[in-house]
Amino acid sequence: MFRLIRLVIFVMLAFVTGVFYERLGASERCTAAGGTMEDGLCRMTQ
Repeated sequence: MFRLIRLVIFVMLAFVTGVFYERLGASERCTAAGGTMEDGLCRMTQ
């Protein structure tokens, strides 16, 4: 039973880590393109 709970915890941790990693990458790509991140969306400045 403990193995199943541990597996679920590790999968959740990996998912959350992946989400934060992808958000960081999106933020860097947005900044490199000349935009700013606002509320999770890339806003291009003109």
